[in-house]
Amino acid sequence: MNVVIEALVKAFRQLSDRAVLSILFKSMLVTLFVFICAGVAVYYGLIWVGTSYAGDSSGFAEAALAVIIAGLAFWFLFRVVAVGVLQFFADEVVAAVEARHYPDLAKRAQPLPFRRDLSNSLRGMGRTIGANLLALPVAGLLLVTGIGPAIVFLAVNAWLLGRELTDMAWLRHCGDREADNPVPRFQRVTLGAIVAGVMVIPFANLIGPIVGAAAGTHLAHHAMSAKRSNDERGDTA
Repeated sequence: MNVVIEALVKAFRQLSDRAVLSILFKSMLVTLFVFICAGVAVYYGLIWVGTSYAGDSSGFAEAALAVIIAGLAFWFLFRVVAVGVLQFFADEVVAAVEARHYPDLAKRAQPLPFRRDLSNSLRGMGRTIGANLLALPVAGLLLVTGIGPAIVFLAVNAWLLGRELTDMAWLRHCGDREADNPVPRFQRVTLGAIVAGVMVIPFANLIGPIVGAAAGTHLAHHAMSAKRSNDERGDTA
């Protein structure tokens, strides 16, 4: 737990770095652009439905409904979209953290090609959507408890986020051994739970993905360092 807290503290301290601020600005713009485009598409889709089936449409009702739908989508899907967008800037986040804290190891990193970045992003979004859909029946059964659904979705997203945020750094150093992420599961889930909690708080959710990616980088390097130490002790035994 102390390792996770230390990683988060370092991540928050680095928010003042110009490189991190630039990534934060770019990822926020792209994320908001995605939601704006989706809102416009919903609006014109509702206009089309209104004119096709009602014969006439003033556009006001469709605009109001589009705003409501976009607002709900932003609330419920922000994490999925923001982390998916962040995948495209993951190398930049990790590189900024490594340049400041792990300069020697940064030279060994292998930046991911665009195709692999895109593949990781799409797979991550697919896992997120799929896992949350599978969690829906369980959350429905716990609806009578009031807090049950929130706990279910927090647990699911903690697991998902923990993996994605530590993979961002690990994939730059592991070659093709993606399944061997050395960060302990408890640390990954703890980080994921904290970041998932931050991402439901208005305005704080805008920095959540960047802070999570930076903290995930620290956890990945801490785990890789521990693994190297164990391997060296094994070689000398």
